[in-house]
Amino acid sequence: MDFPAWDPVLLDIPGLPIDIRWYGMMYVVGFVIAQFLLVRLARAGFLPIKPEAAADVIFYCVFGVMLGGRLGYALFYDPALRHPLQFLQVWKGGLAFHGGLMGVAVALWLFCRKHKIGWGRLADSVSLAVTPGIFAVRFANFINGELYGRPTDKGTFGAMQFPTDEAAMAQLGLGHSWTMRDRELCIQVAFRRRTFAEVRPWLSDVDQYGRQIDWAAVEPRLDWAKVSAATRADGTPVVPYRHPSQIYEGVGEGLVLGLVLLAAYRLTRLSPWRPGTYAVVFLLGYATIRWSLELVRQPDEQLGADVLLGMTMGQTLSVGLLVFAGAILLARRWRRPNGG
Repeated sequence: MDFPAWDPVLLDIPGLPIDIRWYGMMYVVGFVIAQFLLVRLARAGFLPIKPEAAADVIFYCVFGVMLGGRLGYALFYDPALRHPLQFLQVWKGGLAFHGGLMGVAVALWLFCRKHKIGWGRLADSVSLAVTPGIFAVRFANFINGELYGRPTDKGTFGAMQFPTDEAAMAQLGLGHSWTMRDRELCIQVAFRRRTFAEVRPWLSDVDQYGRQIDWAAVEPRLDWAKVSAATRADGTPVVPYRHPSQIYEGVGEGLVLGLVLLAAYRLTRLSPWRPGTYAVVFLLGYATIRWSLELVRQPDEQLGADVLLGMTMGQTLSVGLLVFAGAILLARRWRRPNGG
């Protein structure tokens, strides 16, 4: 497969430093769909709140996802985001699912306290509503060319070369000290989505360290057809083929897990499971799928592939999620020995 190289910026607003990006828009899409589903669950009597209060749940979740996800990314993946100015630039990406999950858990606890309702059915409802958003955000990860997979053979189904790969960036002459937007625009030129003359007014004259950028030397190197076809002396491609792990995760964590939860809800609609059970199924399902797909996802460069007992950071956090979900099941069974 060929990487589509869509511009990560959906709408470039002239004169403003903030652009409307696919990444941010997919979060909006996820929250809109989640609110629609929460309203349906409330009207069906599954969620014990008034339908109009579903918007309040989303309001709490937005803050939980953004704050928890950003804190989680800064703590688990990128210490540079601990700088206040970097931390606030969420539109550039950098949200960790496990951190967002913890943020949402706190937000739902606060919502339950305010509205004096049990946490179980609220957690169940949010679990049923969240998977479309996971699918949408993984789609945005793919557009950004981030979180790509490990190297694989060219013949592997879905394998592709990413222009954001370290080897590709070196061949294209893209500097790590450039702004993210400079690199994105150059990739657009390399894929012939735009001409260099068209993007040149948008490019920075200096990098983030104040050093002059020689665009005259960069322009001739922006040729993806040439870079993607380059091979070493042994015939292997200079830019490796990789698993599109963002697509795998979107399908697994979003689509497949969402269908499993939908089927569970539909099959038990007349006699629902105990409050909190659907949420536990979500936690167990997500942790299992994420742990498995980490086997083909490229480990974070700054962390490596061995964070704990040979596991990546994503696998380590997923094991913690499995332990947490298991603890909930054991605690509930201990409170009711007959399992009722």
